[in-house]
Amino acid sequence: EAGAAGALHGALQTGALATTFTASQGLLLMIPNLYKIAGELLPAVVHVAARSVATHALSIFGDHSDVMAVRQTGMAMLASTSVQEAQDMALVAHAATLRTRVPFLHFFDGFRTSHEVARIDVVDDATIRAMIDEDLVTDHRLRALDPDHPVLRGSAQNPDVFFQAREAANPFHAAIPAVVDAELDRFAALTGRRYRAFEYHGHAEATHVVVVMGSGAGTVAEAVDHLVAGGNRVGVVNVRLYRPFDAAALVAALPTTTTSIAVLDRTKEPGSVGEPLLLDTIAALHREWRGATPAVIGGRYGLSSKEFTPAMAIAVFDELASPAPRREFTVGIVDDVTHLSLAHDPGAWHEPASVTRAVFFGLGSDGTVGANKNSVKIIGEHTGLHAQGYFVYDSKKSGSVTVSHLRFGSDPIRSAYLIEAADFVAVHHFGLFDDRDLLRIAAPGATLLINSPHPADETWDHLPVEAQRQIIDAGLAVWVVDGVEVARAHGLGGRINTVLQTCFFALSGLLPVDEAADAIKASIAATYGKRGDAVLRRNFGAVDAAVAAMSPMTVPAAVTTDRHRSLPVPAQSPEFVRRVTATMIAGDGDLLPVSAFAPDGSFPTATSKWEKRSIALDIPIWDPEICIDCARCTLVCPHAAIRLKVVDEADLADAPASFRHKSWKDHDHPNRRAIIQVAPDDCTGCGVCVSICPAKSKTSVKHKAIDMEPKADHLEAERANFDWFLGLPEQDRADLALDTVKGSQQAQPLFEFSGACAGCGETPYLKLLSQVMGDRMVVANATGCSSIYGGNLPTTPWATDAAGRGPAWANSLFEDNAEFGLGMRLALDHHEAVARALLTALAPEIGAVATALLDDTGVDEAAVARQRALLVELRAWLDAHPGPEADALASRCHHLVRRSVWLIGGDGWAYDIGFGGVDHVLASGRDVNILVLDTEVYSNTG
Repeated sequence: EAGAAGALHGALQTGALATTFTASQGLLLMIPNLYKIAGELLPAVVHVAARSVATHALSIFGDHSDVMAVRQTGMAMLASTSVQEAQDMALVAHAATLRTRVPFLHFFDGFRTSHEVARIDVVDDATIRAMIDEDLVTDHRLRALDPDHPVLRGSAQNPDVFFQAREAANPFHAAIPAVVDAELDRFAALTGRRYRAFEYHGHAEATHVVVVMGSGAGTVAEAVDHLVAGGNRVGVVNVRLYRPFDAAALVAALPTTTTSIAVLDRTKEPGSVGEPLLLDTIAALHREWRGATPAVIGGRYGLSSKEFTPAMAIAVFDELASPAPRREFTVGIVDDVTHLSLAHDPGAWHEPASVTRAVFFGLGSDGTVGANKNSVKIIGEHTGLHAQGYFVYDSKKSGSVTVSHLRFGSDPIRSAYLIEAADFVAVHHFGLFDDRDLLRIAAPGATLLINSPHPADETWDHLPVEAQRQIIDAGLAVWVVDGVEVARAHGLGGRINTVLQTCFFALSGLLPVDEAADAIKASIAATYGKRGDAVLRRNFGAVDAAVAAMSPMTVPAAVTTDRHRSLPVPAQSPEFVRRVTATMIAGDGDLLPVSAFAPDGSFPTATSKWEKRSIALDIPIWDPEICIDCARCTLVCPHAAIRLKVVDEADLADAPASFRHKSWKDHDHPNRRAIIQVAPDDCTGCGVCVSICPAKSKTSVKHKAIDMEPKADHLEAERANFDWFLGLPEQDRADLALDTVKGSQQAQPLFEFSGACAGCGETPYLKLLSQVMGDRMVVANATGCSSIYGGNLPTTPWATDAAGRGPAWANSLFEDNAEFGLGMRLALDHHEAVARALLTALAPEIGAVATALLDDTGVDEAAVARQRALLVELRAWLDAHPGPEADALASRCHHLVRRSVWLIGGDGWAYDIGFGGVDHVLASGRDVNILVLDTEVYSNTG
């Protein structure tokens, strides 16, 4: 990103029209160049999907914290509130920057706007041509650096002239508001769409007004319309031109009857007297308002795409109308620590009946989101209706739940919040009923489409009590289709998206079924046409068969089962997992209060084992009669969902009848038994274990020692088997040959059940790394795939052993991974050096334990075991002999067992810094300290 900004700077200086796009930390990396570009009056536009800046945690979602970090660079800043405006304001920004010579930052809300699919009126090429003044383009080119007319720019200036030269650009910035207004007028004349830099909406004589910027403006406007219809004098000012902040224009936009204002900021500036938009508003009123200045309060909303609804906006107006409104507040969360949050009534607002609302539950990478994006486009293009699609992704990789929110209506849709009462609900994976409350979102009388592995007349009996009760109470019309069977019958495997998409159109009535099918096929042809006619025929066949495979369900008058929805996590899980993690897994993280979280962003590790996603359709089943003890299946499993243990025969005396085991080929221990066990609820069904298995049956074609079989046929037995397997003893690491496949795979993995994609090629290496040295690893993780499957909430795959030891993990940024890890290595080396110095000073008093610890510098498993045993004795002595030196050593003595620091790249490479890594643990004698998470281990001899 810093390099892109440098390239942009260079292109502009040499007379090109140039632009770039960025967000979050990437924008922050551009800041030094943005100062330069603005200071040198180089016309350009940087487009930003405004997103959270990483603080106590990384978030990929939207707020204004990144763009607010740029507001003093000298860039003009223009905000868009919707998908339509993101296009329109982009053109206005490009036109205005040429006229003013001041570069523009054009931004819109990340995810809430950037990831919304909506029908818009497209700006055509003729309009673009009319908005861009060719004379201004020529002027820009003539100002370029040119050896035919050389000048020097970017000089180093002294105190005698810097200040004056800095002020010389004032007229250019002062001209921006008038120029933007003129460009908005020109745009309106060309397109009919009229915008203002500060645009008021609401009662002509409003007393209470909200000032807001970005997609929240549409939400507040809906609340304003509702309140005005009820006789309230309220309004909203939508701020589009944020820099320079035109105080006179803001005051002119406010009704003269305004008595109180609430300013909503989508960012947080700790330590400031108020957030940026609030402070600008107060300053503008102080400068321009005539008479008694309105009272102003400020609130934060929507950080990291937190929901902001009209009901929450109504709560803000209620606060304004209270006798003593609080000066500072938050809305949309429950703050039980500093007590700043406003309570809101979800029932204070209901969406209009003129809008059709549909919600779809799927799993990441199953095609649900892609199909729904196509549905929005089909409806927008074929019905004349306005259409909107917004898609809620977990930031984990494939296999996590996705929720698609689709709206259709005759009027433009400005609702920048999630659907709360859907007319149509589709559940694309039947197993989700057991884990989540899916139907609370269904409006009374809504249509429910279920992708079920059971026939329509049997599906009811497989629903939990809670779902049955909701269907009856809400009077839902239920339809059932076995989308997986239809897809497989037509050669599509588990790709159910086109099947369910066709069923949606058949039930929604938005388009005639035949017309919808033709449109879906056209979309399929555009997407998959290059893959050949066979692929198209399979997809077309699935579309044609979808409606015939769908059947209505007869809903009984009463609940007929006693089977309840499963708990998000097992009852025996730790207290934090039950209280916090479980709420997040259930999709109710919005309900957690501020007090639920550590203020520094720390979370416990070893929590992924409590999240039983159970997303696989097929799981591997082991046949011990064919197995040749190679352990390759466990080595390659991306999720540590297949485990190997070798135990004494006596350990299996009470094993379940279904528990499989075999003799283990070990001459030194002839009576040991081996178990290959799958974790059925943690397996993703990728089949990599089957692909790698070399052991084939001599009598049954295609039968291997590991075969994929339908999970439903084995689930309960394998759950019991895996639970029993976990209780078997772990082998002493000092007895394992960790430099071999068989030896390493008997070690407990301390990286398990991650959120990585099924079949991931990176995670098997991290799992292996954790088996070799996980109990003394410190990880410096870059931002990227590895930080998302490794450090994303709600659960964490980095695990602990029975002693509570395991990898300690931290993520800094995308770009400083090596420096971050180097800092760790230097600090740990220092801790170790201090501990050794203190131990040396106390050695005459401590005696043999100190001598043994100082002499033992090994890093193999046997040495580590010896050192840890000695540490127990040392701690006992220190506890019994308190004093300044003893206390100092007690806080550092654990560093006498050397830590291994690993850099893990965002795209999945790992690098050991210093001693104690793989190069010292492996017995091969090779100097290996770079592990590339792809296909090879490279030797570093330099």
